[in-house]
Order: sequence, then C-alpha cells, then structure tokens
Amino acid sequence: MSLKATSKQQRSSRVVSFLPSSTEIVYAIGAGDQITGVTHECKYPDDAKSKPRVIDSAFDPTNMTSREIDNKIVGLMKTGGNIYVINDEKLKEAKPTLIIAQGVCEVCAPFTKEIDRAGSVLGYKPDLLILDPHDLEDILVSIMDIAERVGRVSEGRKLVVSLQNRIDNIRRIVGKRRETKRGSINGIENPTNGTNPRIVCIEWIDPFFTAGHWIPQMVDIAGGNNGLSTVGQPSRRVSIEEIMEFNPDKIILMPCGFDLDRTSKEAKSLSNNDKWKSLQAVQRNEVYAVNANAFFSKPGPRTITGLEILAKIIDPEGFGVIELPINSFCKITNS
Repeated sequence: MSLKATSKQQRSSRVVSFLPSSTEIVYAIGAGDQITGVTHECKYPDDAKSKPRVIDSAFDPTNMTSREIDNKIVGLMKTGGNIYVINDEKLKEAKPTLIIAQGVCEVCAPFTKEIDRAGSVLGYKPDLLILDPHDLEDILVSIMDIAERVGRVSEGRKLVVSLQNRIDNIRRIVGKRRETKRGSINGIENPTNGTNPRIVCIEWIDPFFTAGHWIPQMVDIAGGNNGLSTVGQPSRRVSIEEIMEFNPDKIILMPCGFDLDRTSKEAKSLSNNDKWKSLQAVQRNEVYAVNANAFFSKPGPRTITGLEILAKIIDPEGFGVIELPINSFCKITNS
C-alpha cells in the first residue's frame, strides 16, 4: 500500500465527524482540536465526549433487547423514518469546513440522508469526505485520507506504519505456528496438525447475523478458518442451521456497538436455544464475548487491537506474549 498523499485538498480547520471511527482517527493523528462537532456515539478518546453533539440517535436502545432493536431499525428503514437526527443549531454553530461521513452501513452511522440534510441546514457545501472501508487495507487508506484533509500527513503515515507493523506481526506469528504444527512424525507429514480452527463471528444475536466487511479478513489473518462470511462483503443474516452445518470450533460474539458487559448479558438469551446448545463449540465452552464497540464495530485504529484479540482467542498459546486491554474479551461458559 502506498502511503503517499495524492489529494490536493486544502487543509480543513473545522471538522464535523459523522462517525466514531473518524473521530478516533482525527485524535490519533493529533488533530482533535480541529473537531467542532461529533455524534452521540463519539466517545473515544474521552475528550471527544466534550465536543458539541450535532447528531443523536432517533431512539434510545439502552434498555431494548437485540430483537427489539432489530425490529425498530427494520421498521424505520421500511417507512423511511430517521435512524439519526441532526441538531440544526449545533451543526450551524460547528461551522464545518469538512464533514467526514461513511458509505458502509446506514444503520451503523449517519448516511446519505443525513449528509444531504446537513448541506441544507448549513446553507453552504463544506468539503465532504466519504469513507467506505471493507477490509484492513481500506481502514489504513481511510487514515491517510483523513490525514490529508486535516493537514497531518506525516502523523498519518506514522500511525499507518505502526498499525501495519502490528498486522504483520500477527501474520508472522501465525506463519511460524503453522510451520510448527505442520511438522512431521517419524518423517511423515501430519496434515491434521496444520488445520485452522473453524471460527464463526456473530455480529447480532437475535436474529443471528454473521460479521462481515473487515472481520472475515481479520479471522483469516489471525489463523482461523472463516467459513460463513466473505471478506469485504456486508454482514448477513444466518440461520442456526447454517452454523450447525459449519460446526465451528470457536464462536465469537461481537454484536455491533455492544461492549463486553452488554454482550455477556445478551448471550444469556441463548440458554433457551436447544440448537445453539447442541453446538460442539458451546458444549466445549469455546464461546467468547468481545468488546465489539471498542475493537470491532468501528473501522479505526483500535480495529488492529481487535485483530490481536482474535489471534489470542484462536491461539492463546501462540499469542500469549501479546498484551490486550482490560475487559477486551471473556469466555462465555455453558451453564
């Protein structure tokens, strides 16, 4: 991947971020002081919470179940209702010269409708940067795209190199582990030793969705066999029968936008699902919950920490030396 900046865009000094990952990126390259507006989900780093909130959710999902949240969103999308609501006055006060938005998922963050409305509210057209990452390479490109627009190209390059080194480190360890496992017994290769564990990442629990976009690639890099998702493609609804047929060795629960505590609580609803309980991974206590909100749902720098989390879950012995943030994942026991 080339790290050379190609855009001739003028540096923007007043940035409104329509998605948490771009907020994180702007801070990570030292331009947090240029942010004049964020969304209700922009909570990292802590300073982002002090920024004017120009966008809120149209409903409060805090006390709703996964099924209730899904039904609400499906209903809003069918009727053309708003998932996100712009605060006109705060947006005007923000006076953005640049708005950063995304084209990945209209459920995950403000999308085309909100972008169009922002232009109407402001009465002028600020510079617009649409990010559309589908894999880790795209995430690194997004960092450079933002760095160009805010005049932090050097900082962007340093960040990308650092993140790329961490990705390469995972690949290197996985490669060495595969060679070791492949090995031989009395000079005869034992192909079963080199088999990658079958991994299913669940992005939503009720109904089941298997994780897409950058997650399948992360599983592959971390040494797993991702069988129910396609690299770069959106998440998709999946039946319990499909999961049973794939027969995963390990299952990782990462509901979009949920932290570790919320995911652990949601997992309890599966205790009444006989088909779920029949899965070998469940019976062997190889089900894990992760902090998806911090490390998987948002395509920013912390996604690389998510890659390290996956690696440690898939091969705890091989990645024992890697240190992870506290409360980044936990095992869900079959009780």
